[in-house]
Amino acid sequence: MSLYTVACIDGSALSDSVADYAAWSATRMSTRLIFLNAVDDIQKADEADFSGQIGMDERQRLLAEFTDLEEKRAKLARQQGHLFLEAAAKHIKPFGLEPELRQRLGDLLETLDDIQHDTRLLVIGRQGKRATKTPSQIGRYIGHQVERVIRSMQRPVWVIPGAFQVPERIMIAYDHSVTAKKSVEMVAGSPLFKGLPVHVVMVGSESSEHQAQLSSAVTILEEHGFEDVTSALLSGDVEDTLNQYAAEHQISVMVMGAYGHSRIREFLLGSHTNAMILSAQIPLLLLR
Repeated sequence: MSLYTVACIDGSALSDSVADYAAWSATRMSTRLIFLNAVDDIQKADEADFSGQIGMDERQRLLAEFTDLEEKRAKLARQQGHLFLEAAAKHIKPFGLEPELRQRLGDLLETLDDIQHDTRLLVIGRQGKRATKTPSQIGRYIGHQVERVIRSMQRPVWVIPGAFQVPERIMIAYDHSVTAKKSVEMVAGSPLFKGLPVHVVMVGSESSEHQAQLSSAVTILEEHGFEDVTSALLSGDVEDTLNQYAAEHQISVMVMGAYGHSRIREFLLGSHTNAMILSAQIPLLLLR
């Protein structure tokens, strides 16, 4: 079965960065590459839009005109989407890859769900096409689709906040959760970051139990061929501490578990996950 690295391309300020990270990932993992454009916001004309005071003949005429206008808008949106895909494909020519260009009509989540079984990694911008024009101007907010995508996808999701930089070292945000342990195992077993220095960072109290958990994570990575592994047990606010550590150690990518599966755990972790997505200045790879 062929697995894909899928990049969501919408023509936003982050589309080139998303394409770059997807191409880099596909090269590292030897997966096929898909650039996906979903046309999901075309509003259909509805007869209920018209006032009951308008005569039937006039109402029918206006409805026909609006229907024709929406069809033209939909056609233009599809044409624009194809241009976005072609521009992204041209942008990654230096990687020597030929991505498969796909456009789908309908809800983005439904489209991703249809191909999720064959997806190894999804790459998406932190903001979409409704954001400002350049990555340097993009504010600290999550695009209207991003949280929905992260919550629904059962595959790794790479959230990109800015311009592409070749990853040189990664950090795993580690705790004692099952998801965190799985994150270490997934990083260890994947070729995505092979050969790169890895920092395993836990924010918590100084204790022998926490040190043992960190040591276990380091052992797993070293047993899978990672030669440069650093661990750190830090105190403080989780979000601020992780971001500060990332800045001080020139971390290129932060890896962490996404939302939990139980309702209570999802509620507790949801705000924390969102806070990290909002505040991180580097790409955030979210794992299940």
